[in-house]
Amino acid sequence: MKKILVLAVAVAFAAISHAAESTDNEATEKDAGAQSAVWPAYFAICEWPDSPDIAGLRVTVPFSTRQESVTGIDLGFWGRCRDFEGFQLNILRNDVKDTLGGFQFGVYNSVNRGDLCCIQAGLFNESNSFRGFQVGLINVTGDGEGFQVGIVNRSETLHGFQVGLVNVIRDAEVPVLPIVNIGF
Repeated sequence: MKKILVLAVAVAFAAISHAAESTDNEATEKDAGAQSAVWPAYFAICEWPDSPDIAGLRVTVPFSTRQESVTGIDLGFWGRCRDFEGFQLNILRNDVKDTLGGFQFGVYNSVNRGDLCCIQAGLFNESNSFRGFQVGLINVTGDGEGFQVGIVNRSETLHGFQVGLVNVIRDAEVPVLPIVNIGF
């Protein structure tokens, strides 16, 4: 357990340092209406119309504002953004509308494209495309590469393994199997 925690912290700090280096270059490329973060921590109490992109720590109580990009650590109850890199731990929901690279831990985790090697752990995990691990009671993905472990695992296409009570890979030769299903 200690090794996993140390690994998660190391990944988060690497993402923060990468974001700090690229903030100056990206600031000139942003639209005039968008803001970029200049501080390492952001505390969201409610929705703000022009919220800055975050590079560092975002604490969201009760829910997050709608940042385009968050890099680092996201803690709270309900976190959402367009792009995320790092460690996202929101108790109720983690919602990434476009790309995720990192970890999502919460009751309900969703991402459109988890193509940058990610881990989702929660009661319900869903993604449109996914590369990494999904661990939960129910795991759903459209196009996946990696592993799904849960009670019910469902994928349209999967290059990897499913372990659970009901395992569905819709384009496999045997689409439904109990215990283990393998997609190639």
